[in-house]
Amino acid sequence: MQDHLQEAVKEQRNESMNTETRRILEGVRNGSISVDDALLSLKTEPYADLGYAKVDLHRKVRQGVPEVIYGASKTTEQIIKIMETMKDNGQDRILITRITKETAGKIHEKYPVTYDENAGIAFTGNMREPDGIGRIVVATGGTSDIPVAEEAAITAAFLGNDVVRLYDVGVAGLHRLLSQKEEIMQASVIIAIAGMEGALASVVSGLADCPVIAVPTSVGYGASFHGLSALLSMLNSCASGVSVVNIDNGFGAGYLASMINHMEGKK
Repeated sequence: MQDHLQEAVKEQRNESMNTETRRILEGVRNGSISVDDALLSLKTEPYADLGYAKVDLHRKVRQGVPEVIYGASKTTEQIIKIMETMKDNGQDRILITRITKETAGKIHEKYPVTYDENAGIAFTGNMREPDGIGRIVVATGGTSDIPVAEEAAITAAFLGNDVVRLYDVGVAGLHRLLSQKEEIMQASVIIAIAGMEGALASVVSGLADCPVIAVPTSVGYGASFHGLSALLSMLNSCASGVSVVNIDNGFGAGYLASMINHMEGKK
């Protein structure tokens, strides 16, 4: 039994790593990608060394999703140079997280970007058409959790998912959440985002038959310890099917939800 399980996990991992390679080869077979373009994609150097950054040029081939730029603590010039390297290697759609409006404005002068100030996210190109197996629901305990929720929602939408937002449905007014049962029951993945005591994830998981990704936020008064209280509550959830990402990590939740919502493509 153990050997069979290990073999299944190994097979799934191999398929996951080869998703983009398989797409390229399928494209060659059906004529949508030329042999020369396929060779270029597969022969590209694995990374470009800029000194301060090693840009991963093969991540899309390995994982199906190109590298995302984490903008915090990077200078505008560094971000622009990384984007330039990506574009020179065929990556036209680029997601940048944790940047200010000022930084986004300077980037926009070089490369047109769509910027969401609430989420601190910018991206080039258009949103990808949803191609996941179902719908991702992003729910928050309160209005103060929305910036983290928008980071998750925009990330998931950028990666090709149909996203539904259910904001301010925390357990302090349980009827608000229960009035959205239909959306919750129809979801393929739910991202539950809450600060304070972080109870939302447990309640949502008790209602849903799909994976729930819990995101603790730093919202709350002193004893919330900047999100630590919500993090520990979510890690100790009595509900089954809850996984937890780091405090305020909306991007990580959106990315993971997208992976789950695209699992059918790996059969």
